[in-house]
Amino acid sequence: MSPVTVTPRSPSDRSIVLRAFASDEGLTREQLLLAPVRWPRPSRLEEALDVAPGKAADGLRSLGLTSVGALLEHLPRDSRDARTVSGLRAGEAATVAVQVRTISARPVRRRGMKPLVEASVFDETGTMRATFFNQPWLVQRYKPGTRLVLHGKATARGAFNVAHHALGSDLGADFAAGENGASGEIVAHYPATEGLSSTQILTLVHGCRGALADVPEALGAAVRVSERLPDRAGALGAMHFAGAIEEREAGRRRLAFEELLLTQLVFLRRRARRRSGRGAPALDQAPALSERWLKGELPFALTGDQRRAIATIDGDLAQERAMQRLLLGEVGSGKTVVAVWALLRAVEHGLQAALMAPTETLAEQHFATLQQLLGGEQANVTCALLTGSTPARRRADTLGKLAGGELSLIVGTHALIEPDVEFRALGVVVVDEQHRFGVRQRAALDAKAGMGADGRRLAPHVLHMTATPIPRTLALANYGDLDTTMLRELPKGRQPIETRIVSGESERERAYGQLREQLRLGRQAYVVCPLIEQVEGEEAGAGTPTDLRTATAELERLRKGELEDHRLVLLHGGMKPREKAQAMEQFASGAVDVLVATTVIEVGIDVPNATVMLIENAERFGISQLHQLRGRVGRGEHRSLCLLMGPPGTARLRALQQHADGFELAAIDLRLRSEGELIGVRQSGLGQHRIACLPEDADLLERARARAETIVAADPQLQAPEHALLGDALERAFGAETLEPIPA
Repeated sequence: MSPVTVTPRSPSDRSIVLRAFASDEGLTREQLLLAPVRWPRPSRLEEALDVAPGKAADGLRSLGLTSVGALLEHLPRDSRDARTVSGLRAGEAATVAVQVRTISARPVRRRGMKPLVEASVFDETGTMRATFFNQPWLVQRYKPGTRLVLHGKATARGAFNVAHHALGSDLGADFAAGENGASGEIVAHYPATEGLSSTQILTLVHGCRGALADVPEALGAAVRVSERLPDRAGALGAMHFAGAIEEREAGRRRLAFEELLLTQLVFLRRRARRRSGRGAPALDQAPALSERWLKGELPFALTGDQRRAIATIDGDLAQERAMQRLLLGEVGSGKTVVAVWALLRAVEHGLQAALMAPTETLAEQHFATLQQLLGGEQANVTCALLTGSTPARRRADTLGKLAGGELSLIVGTHALIEPDVEFRALGVVVVDEQHRFGVRQRAALDAKAGMGADGRRLAPHVLHMTATPIPRTLALANYGDLDTTMLRELPKGRQPIETRIVSGESERERAYGQLREQLRLGRQAYVVCPLIEQVEGEEAGAGTPTDLRTATAELERLRKGELEDHRLVLLHGGMKPREKAQAMEQFASGAVDVLVATTVIEVGIDVPNATVMLIENAERFGISQLHQLRGRVGRGEHRSLCLLMGPPGTARLRALQQHADGFELAAIDLRLRSEGELIGVRQSGLGQHRIACLPEDADLLERARARAETIVAADPQLQAPEHALLGDALERAFGAETLEPIPA
């Protein structure tokens, strides 16, 4: 932005230049005395925008821009070159501020077309002819002398075809003064809507420029100084009005820091509230059942990461404060073993344990894996499975035993949180694929713990698991209210998985040739399709491809084609539970060679003899999902192969081919998609961060987390004067419930 010249107090003083945007240069006493005093009145930001009824007003309402403050918070998406008339180049889209000299309508020979409107417009550098299409009424609206902001393209003949236009009295004056009008500088480009163009929003924002003086500042002066940040008003001004990309980026980072700080404050205050709330049973007795199980039943040695995770969780469980820990793990890193150990710690203390999974198939797999892992200890651990498909009689029996304490361990789906499910004494809960459960669903399971000796209801210890590897900074962004433990080390003997992209019929034939070769060696394979069956007509919805391979059709095609001499079985989420269990049992036992399935096998399936994963229409899956599917092979002693059937230019497929590290893939994945909502009850969909961009702003996230920890440690209730406006910002961003007091 251009410097602002301040007039000295006396003729003998030299002219002093102050920057309109913050810098780290110190100010003299003389400069401080000359600086204007600002008395913000935030209530003025609530004033309605002065816009005449019509399409523009409707567009503003649809964008939620009904007040001056909302308009200033509507940040530019990117920027466009701002040109002078003399600086326009043929064929280039540009924005220019001009004044009308003459204007008239010219009839068009083509039948049905409205007259063209041509105007002679000028700025301080020259004159040009602007052409407006299908808008003859503009002759009456844009009289000579009217200032306009035009966006469009210049032609080779010196004309300017107008795409968007708006009155620009205030903005035009700025341009004419040379503030933003020099060739090569930029103007903001805003998210717009039908009836309201970016150019019109640009004009409105310039008209409200003075209201920046009323923008409240949430960050205290000490925070801004130590973090080297400008104030919020200056940052907003830079985003809207700065003529240099560097200044806009500095403004964006200031706003992004505040956004991330607020998110981390919510996380940390939520964790503090949870820790100071209901107590938990202290599982501090010497291990007996759990230790015996680790030493006697596991057919493999624990990795170093697994041992460290168990030690950390053991420390959590020994406290009377409910554990809330996230176990992050690479595919195949052994999260289930750690989870079973935590469940057994509850059982050996005479308490109950629960494992909740998001789907019936995964719950059934966990139940089968649990029985296999427990081995001889099943005599000491009574287990049951509870899902939505559990028969009524068995369900009633299970609920009775659970309430009476006869069942020590239960595995289930959302069925575990239904109102009629009662535990006698719930001590430990493991929530698998926790991102698939909403906040309310997880809280409902927390509420099912038993009563303590003092008559108060206890809170269970909760271990959250996710098979999606997440780097530390991204874990802070998604799970900042949880303590985090990572498993990166894979068990010894795990074989590397070769990943290839398969495109074209000739490559497809070779891929199936490799698959058949593995089957002849006695191995097994998965073939994964994106759909169960083809949906046609209105049910398919707009944009649904009709050429996607489906599991049901592919099963029949393969039986008659590439795999006609082999045994195949189908598995998808639409099958009855008994059918799914039978299909999995056949595949796991080796009775069939190939499992044709949907993504129902994404997690929880462990068949060491399976060495080939072939994924049809792989471009339709996300990186995390593909990595999970790939992790179903490579679990035995033989080298494995993952074949991604799809176009070679797809970024997701290239990432899978080039990277085996799930944590690296997670960072790539985040760059390719929205983060999903972090605060509140929704777990996916609209990105929560309007301004911050992860992982690019990872440094800001780390700084915001450290600052939030300092604030919460010193003033958890945000009652100090310097945190009053920060509390207001927190309430505006996430609701009044985020300011609920933290119990002492």
